[in-house]
Amino acid sequence: MSISRAIAEQMERSSWIRRMFEIGIQLRKERGAENVFDFTLGNPDVEPPDVVLAALSRVVAEKRPHSHGYMPNAGFPEVRARIARGLAERTAVPFTGDDVIMTTGAAGAINTVLKSILDPGDEVIVLNPYFPEYRFYIENHGGRVVAVETDDRFQPDISRIARAITPRTKALILNSPNNPTGAVYGAGVLRQLNGIVREPMIVISDEPYRPLTFDGVAPPETLSIIRRAVLAWSWSKAMAIAGERIGYLAIPPHLAEAGPLRNACTFANRILGYINAPAIWQWVVAEVPDATVDVSQYQAKRDLLCDALTAMGYDAPRPQGSYYVFPRTPIPDDVAFIRVLQAEGILAVPGSGFGRGGYMRLSLTIPRADLERSLAGFARAIHSQMALV
Repeated sequence: MSISRAIAEQMERSSWIRRMFEIGIQLRKERGAENVFDFTLGNPDVEPPDVVLAALSRVVAEKRPHSHGYMPNAGFPEVRARIARGLAERTAVPFTGDDVIMTTGAAGAINTVLKSILDPGDEVIVLNPYFPEYRFYIENHGGRVVAVETDDRFQPDISRIARAITPRTKALILNSPNNPTGAVYGAGVLRQLNGIVREPMIVISDEPYRPLTFDGVAPPETLSIIRRAVLAWSWSKAMAIAGERIGYLAIPPHLAEAGPLRNACTFANRILGYINAPAIWQWVVAEVPDATVDVSQYQAKRDLLCDALTAMGYDAPRPQGSYYVFPRTPIPDDVAFIRVLQAEGILAVPGSGFGRGGYMRLSLTIPRADLERSLAGFARAIHSQMALV
């Protein structure tokens, strides 16, 4: 039996993130774990906040009847109502529990929406550079990826987006704070985007990094500004519970198609195999929905890394949010430079894996001690390239 051509092609251009992770496993065997500095995966290196673990203990100890069984496809009604109340306070959109679908993380939410709205050949706009899994999510449901370049500050270019919209455009995926760049989209650009989004197109606002911002930056509420937008949320990053796969999809009640879209997404949530979002974790996040890890530790590592790289000669601007740094590589061929770093025991992801060559993504989830020990290797790598010029 052979695998499908579509899967074979997707595997061929599969995520550089996972590829580098696998290279890291081999390097650790060859050199020892203490000599490998892994900046690839955005896997939190901190434990969940104490209030989250305390809530988990309480929820498990309660022994609520049927707490481990199936629930309605959209999630526990009481949980959804609690989430909706918080959303309504934040966004001034009158959400109710009916407007919230509990999902297996933001990825589950995005796939649920795409399954519900796409016919074969429909188009979805992504802003380049973008999280590479978006392509596979879109293609999973018969869609076509339309990549639109951002500006030199990685902000959405409204004129380019407007030119990319066609009668087949069904959605635009917005990711702020952004993976991989750390850019936060301001209210002004969101208002401009609201001005060009027309039915049947919707914006899917993917916001797992929303609580992780630096220097007092406060991301605007996308759902308060862009009328035709839905929210894909995950607690993976905010609570450092990436392995628990818990999030939600919120569909504003003012959308003309809100009722049919809710029904379609609830159905898709089931037939995609996501039935249901983890039961215990639904109750946990309902108890402490705003709990967040100490962001200052990520900011401290951001400052250390960006300042050190800049002093060495790298172009490494400080990101506003997420836990990634996206510096330029000192040579245009980012993949070649990644190999130079690899020789130093440093694992990074080439920007071309995100659709923007000439850059690299470095994750701030690396332990601080490892980050500090890696700096000599970054210095040797850039100096080796300068010596060739």
